[in-house]
Amino acid sequence: MGVVSLYLVGQLVYLLRHRRPRLSQMDAAASVANSAPISILAYCASSILMTVTNKYVLSGFSFNLNFFLLAVQSLVCLATIFILKSLGVITYRQFNKDEAKKWSPIAILLVAMIYTSSKALKYLSIPVYTIFKNLTIILIAYGEVIWFGGKVTSMALGSFLLMVFSSVIAWWGDMDAAKSDTDTYDLYLGYLWMFLNCFSSAAFVLYMRKRIKLTNFKDFDTMYYNNLLSLPILLIATFLFEDWSAANVALNFPADNRNATIAAMILSGISSVGISYCSAWCVRVTSSTTYSMVGALNKLPIALSGLIFFEAAVNFWSVSSIFIGFLAGLVYAVAKQKQSRDNAQQLPTKA
Repeated sequence: MGVVSLYLVGQLVYLLRHRRPRLSQMDAAASVANSAPISILAYCASSILMTVTNKYVLSGFSFNLNFFLLAVQSLVCLATIFILKSLGVITYRQFNKDEAKKWSPIAILLVAMIYTSSKALKYLSIPVYTIFKNLTIILIAYGEVIWFGGKVTSMALGSFLLMVFSSVIAWWGDMDAAKSDTDTYDLYLGYLWMFLNCFSSAAFVLYMRKRIKLTNFKDFDTMYYNNLLSLPILLIATFLFEDWSAANVALNFPADNRNATIAAMILSGISSVGISYCSAWCVRVTSSTTYSMVGALNKLPIALSGLIFFEAAVNFWSVSSIFIGFLAGLVYAVAKQKQSRDNAQQLPTKA
């Protein structure tokens, strides 16, 4: 990771030193828009920002209005893309009832995915959450084998074994750090939500992939429909299933931290837009290979952010699980790119 960081810093310094003396504003904007190092840094920063802000809200002040938090994020995301469209920065297709009806199962799966994610993140540390999230990759890979005729190579299988091994080590480290029966109970509750999140995430990704092929949705079309259709579900759920009494509202938004909590909720919604945009930006100015490698490398700083900003367990097992999980993601990224190259080299045969 240190080598990658030095490379990115070096690229930024190179751009600054070798720019033309009198760049126009348009040229400067184009230079940034086509900069691979800046796009990579932006993608990594937005991922870390969203994870950290969510953890800050969910575990910092006995916050229990999870559906409301997700509704705020969805609302902020919608408001952001509305503004960007009005400014002519992005475009997306207009609302269509028939398309919305066909897309509604995906919105339901999205709500299940983000809700179980918020519950898991509430009880688990960021490093453990990040490591166990790797298990979703295994479910998606074998789901693609079943529904899309995919293939799992021996290298990919090796990465899956590393993912499972890192998860076991993370669990062992958590158990070793638990100080009471209450801590142990919270951990097992977090693991339950985490496994539910892995299954709902895999179902969401696989079903959405199938639907996108049928509807030819672009990135911002998907963002628009996902947030627009999930927002009513989240609002109904928060008022039906969550406690909106004055006492609980005061508990969730204490006077001394109210502004910070609200700001973090809004910031997490903005960062979700940032992740979507920066993902497309990174793929455009680099390559799918570089993007896959960045996704694998990014798990390390996200996990480390949990050790830096929160009181995550720091012991031999937890640190080892982070690096093994990072290695597993890296091996999987290499395996996918090798598989893509092998498929591209296969010449079509005549019937």
